Amino acid sequence: MTDTDQDLYPSRLKAEPEWLTRRDPVVHGIPGEEAPVGRALIEQFVRDGFVVLEDVFSPQEVKALAREANALRERGGLIPESRITERGMEGAEAVRSVFAPHRQSDVFERLAADERLSGLARFILGDDVYIHQSRINYKPAFRGKDFYWHSDFETWHTEDGMPRMRALSMSVMLTDNHPHSGPTMFMPGSHMNYVTCVGETPDNHYRASLKKQEYGVPDGESLAKLAAEGGIEGPAPKAGSVVIFDCNTMHGSNSNITPYERINAFFVFNAWSNRLIEPFGKTKPRPEFVAHRQVKEPIRPLKAMPPLPLGGR
Repeated sequence: MTDTDQDLYPSRLKAEPEWLTRRDPVVHGIPGEEAPVGRALIEQFVRDGFVVLEDVFSPQEVKALAREANALRERGGLIPESRITERGMEGAEAVRSVFAPHRQSDVFERLAADERLSGLARFILGDDVYIHQSRINYKPAFRGKDFYWHSDFETWHTEDGMPRMRALSMSVMLTDNHPHSGPTMFMPGSHMNYVTCVGETPDNHYRASLKKQEYGVPDGESLAKLAAEGGIEGPAPKAGSVVIFDCNTMHGSNSNITPYERINAFFVFNAWSNRLIEPFGKTKPRPEFVAHRQVKEPIRPLKAMPPLPLGGR
């Protein structure tokens, strides 16, 4: 059995949750290359499991990206099931997420390859990278529902077959985030421990979990312990900023009952050497639009993003 095949992070197998020590580096780096961002930011990422980069994208870029994000949720001909509505609601104004935008929009395909994102991901993960998952997260004014506390890696490992903690998420703010409109909250330092979950995963769990996750959710006692050790932080960056967080960082967000919509473009970069195998939870792999297996080659980072059109495919 190879390191890739071995289940180093078993979950949803026992009646009681466990804490497992992380067995993978947070930052790998690339020998001979300097970090694309300041050393202090890299150190903060290692310590906290997340970091905020301000003013990564210009107002002009954000305007074009936001326009494409708004058009995408109303566009016909999307990949079946990739448009997710808020639970109990129908209609474009209640769209929760559109998955795989980088496969459904030229604009977001180029954004995923932009060196400001993919180049930094490549350095942190110490490898060529590809997109494991992407989506536009819409948190509609008055109607945006919560995302409960979770570690992404627990789901990606158990339901998708991601072998190791060698992935990260980058969330590009397309609107100003506000402290009271449901920004993503993080538990600093939580990425250094793996909290296992209980409960056998149902068939086709993705259909329910993309609206509200009920399996792969940590227990309250573990969440309270993580919060007591590291606290809870809820950065609310302005449009054009990027929030980067490790695949195992515990995070979640509240509902949005304010008049301010929140739109973020969300990309998961996985190391090329960490590509998916069979799910460790012994379930049927989730669909391609949720977890990408059909990837022919790594991303080739774009030095400069070409001018963004207002349309797209």
